[in-house]
Amino acid sequence: MRTDATLAILAMALVTYGTRAGGFWLMRGLPPSRRLAAALRHMPGALLVAIVAPLALASGMAGIVALAGAALIAIRTGRVLPALVAGVALVALLRAILH
Repeated sequence: MRTDATLAILAMALVTYGTRAGGFWLMRGLPPSRRLAAALRHMPGALLVAIVAPLALASGMAGIVALAGAALIAIRTGRVLPALVAGVALVALLRAILH
């Protein structure tokens, strides 16, 4: 592996760890209010939607159908990982069929 790529990966890992550890360090002395606790519980889902929805819309009909399929699977099973895997497989299949 190239040295510059290795250094970039290590730098990104350190920044990612630093933001998580820094957040825990800042919040360690503060008891979370009910409102903050609720916001933190819902944040992963909101971030996922903020990342995935624009990508699905930019992918055209294949992305929109795959997003709907993944959402249905997530709702029916209550599990996100199988829904994400199914969504990726569905968008790949639809792209192969439509193009």
